[in-house]
Amino acid sequence: MPALFVLLLPAVTTRVNASDEIQFFAWLHSWTFDRDVDFENEYRYFVAAGPGNNPGFIETFLETTNEAGRHPNFAPIGSAVLWLPFYAAGHLAAGLSGGVTDGFSHPYVAAAAYGSAFYGLAALLLSVSIARRLVGSHHRVATLAVWFGTPLLFYMYVAPVFAHACSAFAVALFLWIWLRVRHRWTLPGVIALGLAAALLPMVREQDAFVVVAPAIDFTRWAFRRLQASGSPDRSWRPVAIRAAVGVVIALLAYAPQLFAYQALNGHPGPTVLVARKMTWSSPHFFEVLFSPGHGLFLWTPLALVALAGLTWLAIGGRADANARRAFPDTAVSSPDVRWIAVLLLVVVVLQTWVSGSVESWTVAGAFGQRRFVALTPILAVGLAALLQATSTRLPRAVVAAALIVLVWWNVGLMAQFGLHLMDRQRLTLVENARVTFVDLPMRMPSLVVRYLFERESFYGLGRDY
Repeated sequence: MPALFVLLLPAVTTRVNASDEIQFFAWLHSWTFDRDVDFENEYRYFVAAGPGNNPGFIETFLETTNEAGRHPNFAPIGSAVLWLPFYAAGHLAAGLSGGVTDGFSHPYVAAAAYGSAFYGLAALLLSVSIARRLVGSHHRVATLAVWFGTPLLFYMYVAPVFAHACSAFAVALFLWIWLRVRHRWTLPGVIALGLAAALLPMVREQDAFVVVAPAIDFTRWAFRRLQASGSPDRSWRPVAIRAAVGVVIALLAYAPQLFAYQALNGHPGPTVLVARKMTWSSPHFFEVLFSPGHGLFLWTPLALVALAGLTWLAIGGRADANARRAFPDTAVSSPDVRWIAVLLLVVVVLQTWVSGSVESWTVAGAFGQRRFVALTPILAVGLAALLQATSTRLPRAVVAAALIVLVWWNVGLMAQFGLHLMDRQRLTLVENARVTFVDLPMRMPSLVVRYLFERESFYGLGRDY
């Protein structure tokens, strides 16, 4: 997988193009060059450069102010924190090459883009480990299919300056640590989990709900420990200490985000301009999954297949001998595998609930239901489980063909989206299918060459192309 990643590095698009990308990148420049949270110069730069030169962006970010009287920035700081080492490398590259060292030039943007691609790879490698621990086999094939069959591919290579690759990494890291510490819940393990928990909402706020799974797991472990103890009065203290340490560490690690909110919005929380876009009864819960024009399972049918595998794992899954041999110190029993699968399904439900609560639940104009990219490691587990379940029931050729079709659907939609061969506001399934499976196979080789060597020719294409 790392070798394939290196081979695909030329496919990373090193530019900022969308409103969200501008907001995430603005944190980097404002911190390192301006030492403030006034984003007016960053926004005006991108308006002049082109990506922000549209009435919607100008109205929202230059003509509107938040409750503190500042130009708003709806992005949390986590992606910028993760990109900082790459951004520093970009500054060094700009200086050594004699380029412009203003924080905006190509080396800086390229650094953030390659940073996202790197964190996407890290998410995939962690997903392999997680799937191997829980399922024991098919973990590499499943993760490769998730890589190429979901919008993660788009947000690693085509639009990497979004937060989604970083989000997949943060969630994968958190789940990976949880599965390593959950057997004993030692203080060092709890501290590591608390640090990882703080990163989740710093990258994307809705990812904070992922902590619910380990919280339930810890509560169950604590209850069983107290039940088994001959002296519950003394046993509750170490349990309470571990819980308190985890919460305190998470809050301390999250403090930079609170300080950033305070400086930007005048209070330690997101701007009210965001909060008022939420309807917490989640009126679009089912639409965000099944809508013919915008639903996750239509954009990414591989997700439906993977979640079917996760459901099978929760109902009748069993620990694989390969998993026990690979991780003898933290072997997961069959009942534990089912329990963890249930908790992962809870995470999926919570992510769906939050996405269905947002006014802009359709994410129209973006590629795919991008708010679900954080589920990358969970999809890898579910798909590995399904591949294990079908390995003795279906011929390998049938399984391989199904995976190829699911991956090609994602790649085909990416090509249509990039070439403006589709309505970028919604799916039109019959037309999308015709283009993906009839038109694109003959055109794809030339498109790949053009993408690698004449990428600028794709930029600014009109709908009539």
